[in-house]
Amino acid sequence: MSHYSTIRFVLGDQLSRSLSSLSDANPDHDLIVMAEPRCEARYVAHHRQKIVLVLSAMRHFAAELREQGFTVEYFDYTHHPTDSFTDALQLAVSKHDISSVIITEPGEWRVRREIDRWPQEANVSLTIRPDDRFFAPLSAFADFAEGRKELRMEYFYRGLRRDTGILMEPDGTPVGGQWNFDHDNRKRLPDDVTPPAPKSFSPNDLTQKLLATVTDDFPDAIGTVDTFGWAVTRQDALEALDHFITHRLPKFGDYQDAMTVKSPTVYHSLISPYINVGLLLPDEVCRAAERAYYDGMAPLNAVEGFIRQILGWREYVRGLYWFVGPDYGKDNYFKAERPLPDFFWTGDVPMNCLHQAIGETLENAYGHHIQRLMVIGNFALLTGLDPKEVCDWYLGVYIDAFEWVELPNTFGMALYADGGVMASKPYAASGKYIDRMSDYCAECQFSPRKNTGPDACPFNALYWHFLDRNADKLGKNPRLGMPYRNWARMKDDTKRDLITQADIFLRQLDGGKLIKRPEQPTLL
Repeated sequence: MSHYSTIRFVLGDQLSRSLSSLSDANPDHDLIVMAEPRCEARYVAHHRQKIVLVLSAMRHFAAELREQGFTVEYFDYTHHPTDSFTDALQLAVSKHDISSVIITEPGEWRVRREIDRWPQEANVSLTIRPDDRFFAPLSAFADFAEGRKELRMEYFYRGLRRDTGILMEPDGTPVGGQWNFDHDNRKRLPDDVTPPAPKSFSPNDLTQKLLATVTDDFPDAIGTVDTFGWAVTRQDALEALDHFITHRLPKFGDYQDAMTVKSPTVYHSLISPYINVGLLLPDEVCRAAERAYYDGMAPLNAVEGFIRQILGWREYVRGLYWFVGPDYGKDNYFKAERPLPDFFWTGDVPMNCLHQAIGETLENAYGHHIQRLMVIGNFALLTGLDPKEVCDWYLGVYIDAFEWVELPNTFGMALYADGGVMASKPYAASGKYIDRMSDYCAECQFSPRKNTGPDACPFNALYWHFLDRNADKLGKNPRLGMPYRNWARMKDDTKRDLITQADIFLRQLDGGKLIKRPEQPTLL
């Protein structure tokens, strides 16, 4: 009989030594169980770099636990394949004759439903502990939501600022006299500025082996592994954080919404995957940024903008995801049913903004939030792409995507498919926004200054087409009053030309004719 009394089950996004299920673990009494069920890499078509990052980080974390004296029963997908987490648990229970299991609550509804069945299916006593790596417990969002008609991030964020004291004065007011410096963070990158490269890491032998086999082992996965340089250990993730704070945070605020062909990452941190798998903790990341401000290393607009993404947005979407329940994502407010175009898997599309944003995503498993929201998401919204297909794509292709964070951002924010549960208006925009925030349009065959004609930016006509066809649902939205008034003032001929222009584009989209061919410089 095994001398272990308890299994501590650790999931692939729980790679933190301070994890609640590990905080009181004892090598003499506790067995660590980790698993790589093949289904976890296949429930959507994940990016190959994402698969490598998670598996390599898991294996490195298991090795660190072993160095601390723990026995780790590790079910890898090659030598000890399992069909599910339940399968792995049952094998461990049978082998070691253990009936007690402790786990930290998972991040996703589908995994939670599986774990809830463990007492019956594995005949164990189960303890599920809160995930205290977040600033707020799940109950905090329910408290915040009580009695509110609108669940907006800004007010949840302010509450967490007060609770944590981050960027707060002793008298309870925000540092700098205001909560939000977002209006300072919308600058276009100057033509003579090229952002520095982000910190990257040479893959060690363990990671190299995964890089060499992931394409054959996961043939349905997407993207290339050629550019892989992600951190896979806590030590390297801390180094990446330090590099960001020193070299990129000072200008992050000014240019966080900017897009450029010169850099796919601009001044972004690229540490979201490390926080989301547990190599870094949100609190230590926010405190590091806060110290940079107090030490005079970075301006307040940059520091507050960065902290708001973690202390504000990340906490908010997690709270919303669990508050609204497992059926979130099943609605379809605009009845959008157009299939995902093939170029989402190739990047081969004549609109340069989409070519850049999708192509860089396929190459790097990364795109920053404006590329995701205002280029790819905006296109999906305006063209009426099926929300389920869009959400599956976002969930698979981005290296930091787990359903709890991806679904609200895509379904609610980018697509407004929840009808306004999350956002106060759809984030619809014409090509003029993309031109204002990027240099993409300079190299595009379409002009954002033209609304109709063979070289007009498709976003322009699609924008008005979207507003027109959804006027019954959006016409009374106070935040869309101005564009609808502008639409009402247009001449009938102008309206007709815009609708015709958009209809031609949508027919081409449906016919699969949006293929990038230099010998065919225009489509319409």
